[in-house]
This record gives sequence, C-alpha cells and structure tokens, in this order.
Amino acid sequence: MTIEKAKGGRDAMICRACGNEERASEGYPCADCGTFLCLICTFRGVTFCTACSAKHAVPPSTL
Repeated sequence: MTIEKAKGGRDAMICRACGNEERASEGYPCADCGTFLCLICTFRGVTFCTACSAKHAVPPSTL
C-alpha cells in the first residue's frame, strides 16, 4: 500500500481503482489483494482494484 504525506500534514492514500488521493481512514481494502479503495468507489460498488479487476475480467465470448 502506498501511504503519502499530503498537504496539511494528513496521511493520505491513493485509491487503486480511481487514482484519487483520500484520507487513509476513509476507505476499504480490495476484496482480493487488500490494497486501498476510496469511500466513493466503495459507494459505487467497486470491490476490486484495477489490477484485480483485470485478473477477474471475463474475456468476451467469440461466437
């Protein structure tokens, strides 16, 4: 997990789904690997980070 010191001296983390910087205490872990997902993504129903979403993606069917 990436923890950065943001302006104002607060701890912040980068959301692995949308890339926004949010307070570390305002988010949830990815359901697969545990990396940080922001609260907004969680409210939108995002449960996997970008990397895990790519791993779990269903390939398009070839008809």
